[in-house]
Amino acid sequence: MTGFTQLPRLYTPPETLPPGGQEALCPMTAEQARYLGTVLRRSAGDAVRLFNAQAGEWLASIADVRKDKGHFRLERPLRPACPQPALTLAFALLKRDATDLVLRMGTELGVTHFVPVITERTNSHRVNLERLHAIATEAAEQCERLDIPAISAPAPLVSLIGAWPAERTLFVALERMGDAPARTLAEAREADGLLIGPEGGWSEVECQMLAKRAFVAPVSLGSLVLRADTAVAAGLALMGGGLRSGTVLSQ
Repeated sequence: MTGFTQLPRLYTPPETLPPGGQEALCPMTAEQARYLGTVLRRSAGDAVRLFNAQAGEWLASIADVRKDKGHFRLERPLRPACPQPALTLAFALLKRDATDLVLRMGTELGVTHFVPVITERTNSHRVNLERLHAIATEAAEQCERLDIPAISAPAPLVSLIGAWPAERTLFVALERMGDAPARTLAEAREADGLLIGPEGGWSEVECQMLAKRAFVAPVSLGSLVLRADTAVAAGLALMGGGLRSGTVLSQ
């Protein structure tokens, strides 16, 4: 893709890409038309990049753009579709700005499914899922990934634990459980998950509930006490490196 990295990069849902391939037209969203025409001052003939997980990434040009509508013309493929290793991040809901940061960092670090969790010490219980999806989409556009992470509606911790598949490991930052954690995030395999608690930490009841589950793997993120959003970044960096490099694969 040398020479194309400075072009605007926009997510296009699979259902809007026509089956005809090269020279086919696909519609812009109103937001894309305003962004390209009003913010970037682009016009017909200017090049862009379009992507989604199913079609990969395409070089395209602006066929026409008006105030809130327009069309792209597909030119040629730049990058084929490439599956992203499944990685779930479950996190106790934080205040708005911190939750936004978790979505951005998580998207950049390879999360494929966000699961907001309500715990005993959660200080926020409501989210705008449409807004969070927009944040994840923008982050994916900027970080060159092809897919957009899924985002679940907030659910109580007990619901997450009850529905978690027994064959998948759920790594949890539980430094103060007593015994030193015997697992490390470098052991993570595709489809495993990471659970980060609230700013106030897990309650005693929650710690006991987590400790009783065989699929829960307590891990340490170091000797320092981290903010919840910092813990997300630290945990995902340790967990996702092997998944992204292909050195750790599902069996």
